[in-house]
Amino acid sequence: MPDATFKIFRGDRGGGKLVEYNVPIATGMVVLDALHYIQAHQAPDLAVRWNCKAGKCGSCSAEVNGRPRLTCKTRMDALPLNEPITVQPMKSFPVIRDLVTDVSWNYRVNRMIPPFTPRADVEWKMDQRDVDRVQEFRKCIECFLCQNVCHVLRDHDKGEQFGGPRFFVRIAGLEMHPLDGLSRTDLLKDALGIGLCNITKCCTEVCPEDIQITDNAIIPLKERVVDDYYDPVRWFLRKLKGKKRK
Repeated sequence: MPDATFKIFRGDRGGGKLVEYNVPIATGMVVLDALHYIQAHQAPDLAVRWNCKAGKCGSCSAEVNGRPRLTCKTRMDALPLNEPITVQPMKSFPVIRDLVTDVSWNYRVNRMIPPFTPRADVEWKMDQRDVDRVQEFRKCIECFLCQNVCHVLRDHDKGEQFGGPRFFVRIAGLEMHPLDGLSRTDLLKDALGIGLCNITKCCTEVCPEDIQITDNAIIPLKERVVDDYYDPVRWFLRKLKGKKRK
């Protein structure tokens, strides 16, 4: 295979530029292999975050030719080698250095979500269909590619008002668990701003675990918020009985 030309972002929060490197390509290489070659032979100070190199840790997220990807799952033979391949850090998060971004905001959002809270009056048995429904959401590897591509965070900088698709997936796994007894619709509506999502499905398109984020998590959660807050029949019954939403 021919050599490939890479243009890689080098810089920090103060700014940076694309620096060009040439890499010999071997059969079976992925973009992360090329980054390791550059570190070993041309730029030992290149900052790259990675861990497992098996598509399961979610650490090596970056933007390859403008598309959010895991560099360890992006094969070189799937990219056009007749033109430079650009590798840049995720746009939605502050750059620490080179391809490494500060994703700590995600963990602050995560701490806002009440954990699994089992009902006291339920038998601990689950139908296999219920298990399958929530198991999909457990596949998330927290690569934050969905957060990065989400236009509410990426283009409109609504991090203080919007939780993002990764955490809607986490809440879906809790809300749809048949043994969980806690409602999180107030959190979804207010602090996490699920109403800002206009279901473009861009998050689903980039998910390396093929989680149907929009169809199976976000839309059902939106429906629950609408039922709890905007259904006139439910509103009237709550008023009639003098009950408050849990």
